[in-house]
Amino acid sequence: MRGMRWLLLVLVLLLGWLQYRFWFGPGSSGEVVALENQVAHQKRENVGLQQRNDALAAEVEDLKSGEAAVEERARSELGMIKPGEKFYRVVETAPVPIAPTAQDDPGDGQEEPR
Repeated sequence: MRGMRWLLLVLVLLLGWLQYRFWFGPGSSGEVVALENQVAHQKRENVGLQQRNDALAAEVEDLKSGEAAVEERARSELGMIKPGEKFYRVVETAPVPIAPTAQDDPGDGQEEPR
């Protein structure tokens, strides 16, 4: 009978130690949840980066094979034009601000001495 008590005590202590490690020790359930959140965040970031890489790869392929993309880049970034084309630049002037005159300025309601 005495041996059974010792065995039961050892099993209860073992169960308590295992529960402690499960909840608070290394690799605990809290750490697992935090790591799952990190993995989900990294997957979202990877999807965005993969989309960016796909777009860049498509642009590189277009630049390698298509003449239209090269022409567009030359026009927009380098300001180049084809032979025989005329280039027109439209420059809008900024409106000149009108300074308030003495007649337009009501002031503080007092008239100036004459």
